[in-house]
Amino acid sequence: MRIVVLGATGQTGQYLVNQALHQGHVVTAVARNPGKMTVMHDKLQVVEGNIFSEESLKPLFKDHDAVISCLGFPASAFSGVTGYTQSMKAVIGAMRETKMNRLIAMTSCVLTNMYEMENFLKDTDDINWTVVRPPGLKNESATAKEILTHEGYFVPDERGSPIGQTIARGDVARFMLSLLNSNAWVKKGVAMITK
Repeated sequence: MRIVVLGATGQTGQYLVNQALHQGHVVTAVARNPGKMTVMHDKLQVVEGNIFSEESLKPLFKDHDAVISCLGFPASAFSGVTGYTQSMKAVIGAMRETKMNRLIAMTSCVLTNMYEMENFLKDTDDINWTVVRPPGLKNESATAKEILTHEGYFVPDERGSPIGQTIARGDVARFMLSLLNSNAWVKKGVAMITK
């Protein structure tokens, strides 16, 4: 499959790019600073792109099958985070222009702007989106552990409390890539944790 990865030089994005290449996907990694990408592969193209500009993204999305977003925006005490909604509007616009309709996006904590981004996606009828909601992230490689999922903001135990506080970034990447071949969570937000 030909996939575009946003946030490819971030901590989760790097795991995702490596796993995607290992699985045989052709990857276009969009980065603000392409020099930060340390991976070299004949199926990897690293390109500079403005995630807030539909015009910048359109040529990068052309002839691809899916977009996977590992974008993260730091919270600031001085200004509200708006990057999730601003980037998603540009991404959806570029996807429509290039006739691409599969989007998998990660959120990492309950920020107001993430909630706004998810509400924006819920009003998007023509895109098959999935929002992946891991709990806290550990900078660790993928494991072979079973992944538990639940529609909502956390995976509950039998008492209704969240199972686990953290998950390896590599396992988040593994789950996101598994969604490329699944319709299980289309147009839904899915919480995840490893068993």
